[in-house]
Amino acid sequence: MGLLDKFKKKENMYLYTEKELDLYEKYIMEQFGEYTEVFHEIVSPDIHLDIIIIPPTEKNNYYKLITMGMGAYKMNVPKKLKQYELERAELVLYLPPTWNIKSEKEQDYWPIRQLKILARLPIQHNTWLGYGHTISSDLENTPYANDTKFCSIMLLNALNNNYEELNLQMEEKGKINFYQLFPLYREELEYKQKTDANTLLNLFNDKDIIPIIDNYRRNYGINI
Repeated sequence: MGLLDKFKKKENMYLYTEKELDLYEKYIMEQFGEYTEVFHEIVSPDIHLDIIIIPPTEKNNYYKLITMGMGAYKMNVPKKLKQYELERAELVLYLPPTWNIKSEKEQDYWPIRQLKILARLPIQHNTWLGYGHTISSDLENTPYANDTKFCSIMLLNALNNNYEELNLQMEEKGKINFYQLFPLYREELEYKQKTDANTLLNLFNDKDIIPIIDNYRRNYGINI
């Protein structure tokens, strides 16, 4: 009995089929590049959530982390948005080439932890995630780690190497949307909550709008 077969024995599990997994992995390699490493989840209570790791290359000198499994669950999207096929999603995160992705110290692990938390949030709260949504670390907006003041994540549409929006269609599950995790400071979060995601992003210069996480980037929520 294979690993996927064992998961199917459990109740209340949401999984890609073997065919869908093959399609997904092929799509990721086409859009993001070759990978040889996956952070496999050991215990899976609802979805089986793995994280694909694409290492830095000469052309793309940063880590690309992509969830695999979140999209097996159909999120509870408002009826007025049904036409946009937003029910299924996967998450994307970019880290600098110097980032220690194998470390379990919170200063290194917090981006991966956020991938895992956000991937299960729609299941645990019967809700959905999409473009422009913000998710805070906690009610007090506590920074994720001692060496950063980021305390919230905003979701943006993830793009491929040609700056095109990703669009994976599965025969049975339909459209899989991809969202990039973009960390915010407290002041940026507060400004976004008063306005909207696009208004906040319009404050950024080109240097800081890039998707690679930079713990020391400028705070655009100050003095506005």
